[in-house]
Amino acid sequence: MSNILLIFSTTDGHTKKISLKIQAIIESKSHSVTLLPIEEVTSESLASYDKVIIGASIRYGKHQKTVADFIEQNKTLLESKPSAFFTVNLVARKPEKCQPDTNPYIIKFLDQLNWQPDLQGVFAGKLNYQQYKFLDRNMIRFIMWMTKGPTDPNTNLEFTNWNSVEQFAQAASEMRKSDD
Repeated sequence: MSNILLIFSTTDGHTKKISLKIQAIIESKSHSVTLLPIEEVTSESLASYDKVIIGASIRYGKHQKTVADFIEQNKTLLESKPSAFFTVNLVARKPEKCQPDTNPYIIKFLDQLNWQPDLQGVFAGKLNYQQYKFLDRNMIRFIMWMTKGPTDPNTNLEFTNWNSVEQFAQAASEMRKSDD
């Protein structure tokens, strides 16, 4: 049994929902999982876990700065144990952009950090225009229009492939360092 830390960074709550699903799946495999928002994790607490999973959402093409800062500050520790990273973004709703080797956001983010976690995942997020503030709603509608996505202001769609989330969680529960 592993003691796993599952860290999330979310903008509108969907990354937390995905993280809760991952937690439930891994716990069903008799592992212990602690789920925390990234702001509550310290280097000291991070060191006490066997494995680490980080999930982060995208807004306007970027992960939150706190995610990059956290990984940079703890990179040596993250590289010393099995680690996984997943990103949640609306571009992943497209079949050709829903894998770690085809999603531009995860590729760019991990390259910038010069970090290669043992496991990577990409999940499509949720689009709920009514939840967004005026500026975000209109910016996201414009982006959706440009990328041929839904633009109806009443749209409330979850694009997440939950089978992919389950496969990722299963792989995360089994991950080991390559030298183990």
